[in-house]
Amino acid sequence: MKARMDNPATVIPEVMPAIQDLIKAAKKGGVPETVLELVHLRASQINGCGFCVDLGARQAKKSGVSDEQLHAVAAWREAPYFSDAERAALALAEAATRLADTPDAVPDHVWEEAAHHFDERQLASIILWVATTNFFNRINVTVKQPAGLPGW
Repeated sequence: MKARMDNPATVIPEVMPAIQDLIKAAKKGGVPETVLELVHLRASQINGCGFCVDLGARQAKKSGVSDEQLHAVAAWREAPYFSDAERAALALAEAATRLADTPDAVPDHVWEEAAHHFDERQLASIILWVATTNFFNRINVTVKQPAGLPGW
């Protein structure tokens, strides 16, 4: 497999420092890295971004996500391996990723459950992380960035 073009963030090099700053800032919201990795992986699965699913699974493993969680994240609702807080973050990530799927894209019950488990700074971190993941997914899917190869 070959990408259609080099990653746009490397074609326009001024973009990369801003992306790196966003990543660093989003990770400073007090959310466990394992939670961020789970929501990244789930959003990437939904968007069909092979590059981010592959990289996300590797990073999740390194951050301490269990094999059970890693293998079941696509079926998190039916799997016993996730805490209530992780479930709330995954539900928020799914809703924020599937914006066009329902008229009430992020329903109040999803928001309220996430707000029950995370404070405002942590919610900001999760929202920014999901948005950043969706940003990466859209770029990689558009250029057909193959999984397992350097891209970012």
